[in-house]
Amino acid sequence: MEADGAENTDISNTKKPKHKGKHDKPKPWDEDPNIDRWKIEKFDPSWNQGGMLDVSSFSTLFPKYREKYLTDAWPMVKSALKEFGIDCELNKNEGSMTVKTTIKTRDPYIIVKARDLIKLLSRSVPAPQAIKILNDDMSCDIIKIGNMIRNKERFVKRRQNLVGPNSSTLKALELLTGCYILVQGNTVAAMGSFKGLKQVRRIVEDCIQNKMHPVYHIKILMMKKELEKDPALKNENWDRFLPKYKKKTVKQKKVKSKKKKQDTPFPPPQQPSMEDIQLETGEYFLSDKKKQAKKWHEKQEKQLEKTTENKRKREAAFFPPEELIKEDPSTYADNNNDVAAIAMSLKKKSKEFGKQKSFENVNPEDYIATSGEQPRKKKSKRD
Repeated sequence: MEADGAENTDISNTKKPKHKGKHDKPKPWDEDPNIDRWKIEKFDPSWNQGGMLDVSSFSTLFPKYREKYLTDAWPMVKSALKEFGIDCELNKNEGSMTVKTTIKTRDPYIIVKARDLIKLLSRSVPAPQAIKILNDDMSCDIIKIGNMIRNKERFVKRRQNLVGPNSSTLKALELLTGCYILVQGNTVAAMGSFKGLKQVRRIVEDCIQNKMHPVYHIKILMMKKELEKDPALKNENWDRFLPKYKKKTVKQKKVKSKKKKQDTPFPPPQQPSMEDIQLETGEYFLSDKKKQAKKWHEKQEKQLEKTTENKRKREAAFFPPEELIKEDPSTYADNNNDVAAIAMSLKKKSKEFGKQKSFENVNPEDYIATSGEQPRKKKSKRD
């Protein structure tokens, strides 16, 4: 029994580990160092000799102003798609472009590339540039920026920040990201590698949402380009080398709050009509000739007032200005003498007024002697 138990344990230890998936088994090429797994290989038609089983089609609308350009460039687009076995159609009545697979189509992903091609054409990308999307190493991204901000003025200003003066900011972004960028209306079309498209999307969203100006992004990308050249910093974190920008909030002017009108359940009083005003003044009952005569008379009065005012202004230029008259010193001395005489007269009057008051304040009881009493003698200072 012990020997059987030992055998079972050996078997259990020697069993291969189970994989979760049915086909998840180790392959001989999984650990091959010579294979580059990130490389995008060009499609070979021999991989799909049978072709497509069903027809796939995509269509998109284009604006009216693009109709003339698309009709001129359509033969070029058609010949480029014909190489990959894709049929295309331009419908001017509906204003749409359609692409669909045919019997000759071998690459199953080429129809998605053709869909991106007509999307780029509808967003004002030139046809020679848009045809490059059919290459395997090229991708595209159409970023919608119209719904990111409601205020139209702010949207236009921030979109201009993305373009820059004479498209200098846009050209710098194209050089650093390696992508083709086109700002058109409410969208931004970008073409390039996946890594570059990711950077472009982040820069565009940060600019429109006012998180960071594109110039700061350009500085960061330039520093990253320099750090990539150093092999010692290849596997290190670059955050300590990159600049950190803080958003500065600018104080805005406070909007003056308008006083709210008091809500009342009653409607406002009705304004008098022209007929009511004419009835009050009595013009309603006048004949047409009298009304015209009155209007003409009022017009003549206004013209007369205006002409007199204009005439007075014109004549004012011919009148000399008033000259300042210098006072003689003799007259100044006479004025001083007059002031001195007035002061002396006022002093005399004040003295006379004081004497009158002293007479009025005399008490008669002090001078009337009462019966049986002798007048008191004043005490002398000697006593």
